[in-house]
Amino acid sequence: MIATFAIRRLGAGFPRMAEQRFSHDFSTLQQLAQDVLEYARKKGASACEVDVSEGFGQSVSVRCGALETIEHNRDKGVGVSVYVGQRRGHASTSDFSPQALRQTVEAALDIARFTAADDCAGLPEPELLARDSLDLDLHHPWDLSVEAGIELARRCEAAAFAVDGRISNSEGATVSTQQAQFVAANSLGFMGGYPTSRHYIACSVIAGESDAMQRDDWYSTHRDAARLDSPEAVGERAARRALARLEPRKIATGRYPVIFEAPLAAGLLGHFVQAASGGALYRKSSFLLEHLGKQVFPSFFQLSERPHLRAGLASSPFDNDGVATRDREVVRDGILEGYFLSVYSGRKLGLPSTGNAGGSHNLILKPGEQDLEGLLRQMGRGLLITELLGHGVNYVTGDYSRGAAGFWVEAGQIVHPVEEITLAGNLKDMFRQIQAIGRDVLVRGSKQTGSLLIEAMTVAAG
Repeated sequence: MIATFAIRRLGAGFPRMAEQRFSHDFSTLQQLAQDVLEYARKKGASACEVDVSEGFGQSVSVRCGALETIEHNRDKGVGVSVYVGQRRGHASTSDFSPQALRQTVEAALDIARFTAADDCAGLPEPELLARDSLDLDLHHPWDLSVEAGIELARRCEAAAFAVDGRISNSEGATVSTQQAQFVAANSLGFMGGYPTSRHYIACSVIAGESDAMQRDDWYSTHRDAARLDSPEAVGERAARRALARLEPRKIATGRYPVIFEAPLAAGLLGHFVQAASGGALYRKSSFLLEHLGKQVFPSFFQLSERPHLRAGLASSPFDNDGVATRDREVVRDGILEGYFLSVYSGRKLGLPSTGNAGGSHNLILKPGEQDLEGLLRQMGRGLLITELLGHGVNYVTGDYSRGAAGFWVEAGQIVHPVEEITLAGNLKDMFRQIQAIGRDVLVRGSKQTGSLLIEAMTVAAG
């Protein structure tokens, strides 16, 4: 059975190095953006939007105690979109010199002049633009030396090997720290931007020997390194997950209840977001077309978007169009109340932007009252799915077919691991047939959800 254990956190006093810094002051990025806007206007653009960004970071990995990789990254870029009436052109450069910026603007204008007019093209309506400055606590530098990063990765992997002698090999442990900053601006007077950070610790190990080997992994990510799970906790969890998969058995093909473990439940929410996104909808390539205001999930299903969570992995005061983000209920009592629309896709659909150019912002599925063990008892007999393989999702029809692995459950208890099975169903049915949501909430990117119990799916044994 999958074990649960206390999560230890990284505390203060970790080895640090002299603070790493951005190559440019934030004010420099603002001036570069302003220079682009002014030059675009001078060259005849009727409107312009620009994004100036830079980032840097490092990643170290070890395998079986030995250093495997040290990676440093530092990048920068300017993206320019210009409009000549309703004809749009876009160009980009990684060169911040005045000459390169002018050439980029001119290249975008050349493209626009030879592009067909689009009635939906153009900047947002001014009243939609973000005007308030919000500090969402998104930047937490982690001045981690390479040596300290290597030590963390070794501790993570060593903790995995220490769990059980059957942990026979490792695919490595990785520690990564990243920082970025950007400025977005347009010719309507909008200018916004901020620095961000994202750090993670990950581990993947192998249990067993010869033909009886199984692998699994775990990771922890956060804006603030002090809120990461400890390297030992990450390694231990990866090891226990791999051990739990040893000695899998076959099951008969049939139709069974299924629990999607929380990390995979986040993927199901991702399928929903894709189907409810403006691009898929206006291209008529979504099974949720014309479902606004209709029942899509059970009546207990409540899905909220909270863009302004402090230190949230998907928090932002505005979207990629500069449109202000806002709290909203995407699904209320199972009814779809909002799509995910940019300015352009909204115009194509005759709807206002929802502030989702670039994706969703902290989708939170209201948890139920039971933990994973409680969901297993409620299911009684069926499958707990902990891994999915392949990309068998048809967003036009909702048809769903993916390879999977997990655990067979009898009388509410895990009996044995299962592998080489195929799950098949339709997302429309799967969404409606959700019977319970766990309180084992996990944050994965822009989604926060517990495990999901689905009434039944077709399971084909390999």
